[in-house]
Amino acid sequence: MEDDQQAGDDGADASPDVRHRPEAPQSSGGQIQRGGSTSPGRLALACLVGASAGLLSGLFGVGGGIVLVPALVAVLGLDQRRAAATSLVAIAPAALVGAMSYGLRAEVSLVAAALVVLGSLAGTQVGVRLLHSLPTRVLTWIFVAFIVLVLVAQRMSVPVRGIALALSPGRCVALVCLGLVAGLLAGLVGVGGGVVVVPGLEIVLGASDLLARGTSLAAMVPTAVAGTAGNLRRGGVELRVGLLAGAASAVCSPVGSFLAAGMSPVTGRWLFSAFLLIAAVSVLYRARRRR
Repeated sequence: MEDDQQAGDDGADASPDVRHRPEAPQSSGGQIQRGGSTSPGRLALACLVGASAGLLSGLFGVGGGIVLVPALVAVLGLDQRRAAATSLVAIAPAALVGAMSYGLRAEVSLVAAALVVLGSLAGTQVGVRLLHSLPTRVLTWIFVAFIVLVLVAQRMSVPVRGIALALSPGRCVALVCLGLVAGLLAGLVGVGGGVVVVPGLEIVLGASDLLARGTSLAAMVPTAVAGTAGNLRRGGVELRVGLLAGAASAVCSPVGSFLAAGMSPVTGRWLFSAFLLIAAVSVLYRARRRR
């Protein structure tokens, strides 16, 4: 969903102004756009980028698009829309392997993940519609305000571990609403997924930090797969780059989940707070460059 659901329609992390930019020449045969070169050096960079995203995915329960998209643009020379679509190819295996790693420790609720996905599908459609009616500056500050709200809420609650997520009718509705918010923000600013779902599960529903991250990753899998299928039909994916980044990401995702299990809940929350701040700065920076 981080960067995930929006990519299925217009590309993860794609912004309202991206559609006004001229598209870079499309490649053929999975080749990178600049010069159409898939040199060993560039492919090695794709693996490095994917490994970094996979580590973050397993550590925080996020998709990794906040790292993948800027890196594919800056390092590998893809345009924003193509980078967003390619990042979704890499997110899918990382989320799957990461969810399996958490699942082996019984830190995944598949029912909760399904309810989150149900809400996010509807929320994304609403977000995409609002995307075309709200000013870019408003969209940016909506996301920043949300990050501030999450950071404040995190300081007001104590992180826990080892507590199961008991599902009642009220909590099921809350999970659908959580997915709705995640999809809404994904549609508006192209950043959602773990950035929304993880703190939502912890703060609103009282889930443990590891259960929140594992469930978040499980919720990303169907979204990423569906989005990738749509992008492949449109031909806007650097498939070779995405597969290499995805393979590296899948290898490193369990390492991130192992590190998450080994650190205290308080340390994990502070690190996640730092990640949220980086996400907010990244969105503000991209908005400033567009203006």
